[in-house]
Amino acid sequence: MELRQLRYFTKVAELLNFSEAAKILCVTQSTLSQQIKQLEQEFDTQLLIRTSHSVKLTEAGTELLPYALATLRESELCMTRISELKAMLCGSLNIGVTYSFSPILTETLVSFMKMYPGVKLNIFYRPMAELMTMLRNREVDFALAFRPSAVMPDVESHVLFQSYLAAIAGDFHSIASMDKISLQELSRFDLALPAKGLQARNAFDNVIDRYGVEFRVRAELNEVNILLKLIRQNNLVAVLSEATIHNETGVKAIRLDIPGNEMAGCVHTLKGSYHKRSMQEFIRILSDSVAIRERLNAWL
Repeated sequence: MELRQLRYFTKVAELLNFSEAAKILCVTQSTLSQQIKQLEQEFDTQLLIRTSHSVKLTEAGTELLPYALATLRESELCMTRISELKAMLCGSLNIGVTYSFSPILTETLVSFMKMYPGVKLNIFYRPMAELMTMLRNREVDFALAFRPSAVMPDVESHVLFQSYLAAIAGDFHSIASMDKISLQELSRFDLALPAKGLQARNAFDNVIDRYGVEFRVRAELNEVNILLKLIRQNNLVAVLSEATIHNETGVKAIRLDIPGNEMAGCVHTLKGSYHKRSMQEFIRILSDSVAIRERLNAWL
């Protein structure tokens, strides 16, 4: 059964005249009759009673008509919906974000929502490991996070910008005037660190394991905004990605003077997965954002 056959049937049922229906449908009368006959053969029952002077619906034709009309309406709605999705007039986009990525994302969220008010954005802030699980379960369309140290065979990671692990201190702190700081120098200060499992903490823990330096950790938090507030108001030092303090005031990033200190900010997607048009546009806007351009220029 084809939509075309249902369209032909409903037009004949409306007009009860093959000749007039054929003219409106822009087909020959013989083509119209053939298609209706094929539909009857598929149902194995007569749908129309044809005489030399009239056309009438059979009981089966009368029963089929409302379902045929409903099917055609649904098919038109389906076409309209897909067209709207392609034009990003509707739909939803599920984005997974690590906490450190939040400052980089704000500008793009505002721009996208203004440009595409019909697309609903669902933003999930989670640690990296949870985001990868959500990505594999297709609960998010893509994830924004730093590249993990371990290779993930089922995930594609497109680099947006480069950053580095840094000591974050208030403008008043004694290290705020420094361009870089060694681990030995850092060990002299009280630290407030992101909670275990967050990407910056994972990166810093790897450093500690390699160099065996002891640190005085006074606080651990899984909320970056509160962590930065602590840094501004106390003589504490945090260790975060430099990108975390994008557009933040009252704090300074001092690069950790260690080899291999780079952190690549990436868009993560499942290999072979379907990429929504809205996702492609969101990533385009993000890639062209001031935040990303500043990160690229700073790296150069």
